[in-house]
Amino acid sequence: MKEAQDINMDPNNLYREEVFTDQKIGTIRRLTPVTAEGDIDSSRSVEYAGATQAMSPMGPIPINFELDANSIGEAAQKFAAAAEDALEKTIKELEELRRQQASSIVVPGQGGGMPGSGGSGILTP
Repeated sequence: MKEAQDINMDPNNLYREEVFTDQKIGTIRRLTPVTAEGDIDSSRSVEYAGATQAMSPMGPIPINFELDANSIGEAAQKFAAAAEDALEKTIKELEELRRQQASSIVVPGQGGGMPGSGGSGILTP
């Protein structure tokens, strides 16, 4: 039997989330650390995260990335470079997955067939 996942929120690791957008390219999330009471937790740093999407033949691909910034303005200035880096990383990961899939060895009689058919799953009359 599978063990249940821990779905409890950590009251010592809460953030207030604010979303900023230029309504064209993407969004920036500002994550402000807060205490369990909802007050700003100055012992932890504010975090920034960017999000955009890239078009592919399969449709839009979401691109999410961290922004190393100290203000929303600085995050906006660093958005393009961070998005480009995240896109390049995503493309490399997709190419690696495609390469791994293309180099998979298919052995007749193993996998891909219908259960119990012992073959390729191709039905013959």
